[in-house]
Amino acid sequence: MWGRAVPWARESLEAGLASGVRRAPAPRPQLPPEFEEKRGAFVTLKRHPSGDLRGCIGYPLPTLPLRLAVAQAALAAATEDPRFRPVVSAELPRLTVEVSVLTVPEAIPGDRPSDRIAAVRVGRDGLIVEGYGTSGLLLPQVAPEQGWTAEEFLEGTCEKAGLPPDAWRDPRVRVLRFGAEVYAETSPGGPVVRVPTDA
Repeated sequence: MWGRAVPWARESLEAGLASGVRRAPAPRPQLPPEFEEKRGAFVTLKRHPSGDLRGCIGYPLPTLPLRLAVAQAALAAATEDPRFRPVVSAELPRLTVEVSVLTVPEAIPGDRPSDRIAAVRVGRDGLIVEGYGTSGLLLPQVAPEQGWTAEEFLEGTCEKAGLPPDAWRDPRVRVLRFGAEVYAETSPGGPVVRVPTDA
C-alpha cells in the first residue's frame, strides 16, 4: 500500500520545482484513503546510478496526513537539506526517490549502556537521540548500509545530532527507536520496490 508514496513524492517534487511554488499539490484521486492518516515520513533523493545521497528530510512524528507529509518532505529534501545545493528540475531524470513511512517513535527502555545496546535491532529500528538542546535521527536502512553494529548505530545517531559519539551512554540523553516501511525507485521514475532493511 505505501509503495504508492514513491510516485506521489515524485509527482509532488516535479510539480513543486516546475512551478517554483514550494508547497504540496492538490490531492490526487488515485491515492488510497490511508494516505489521509497521520504518519511520520521521510523522503530520500539519491543520484543514479551511484546511489550517492542528494537530499533527505522528513517528519519523524505523525503530525500531518501522510499525503502532505510525503509531498512536503519531497520538496524539502530537494530544496532545504543544508548539506546540498537545491535540486533543479533538470536533475530529476538522474535522481531516484525513496520514501520511508514511519511508526511512532518510542523511548528505548533502560538507562544503562548495555540496556540500550540490547534494545537496538539493527535493520529494523531507526533511532532518534535527544539531549543538550539538540537532536538527530537516522533511518533504519542506514545501519545495514553502513555495516554498523548497534553500538555504532547509536554513535552515528549522536554524531548526526552534533553530539559526541558516546553521548548515548549518558542517561540524561534520550534515545528513541521507530520502525519504517521503505520503498524506492529502481531507476529514476522506474518501478518501485520495497527496500529490505534487515541486516
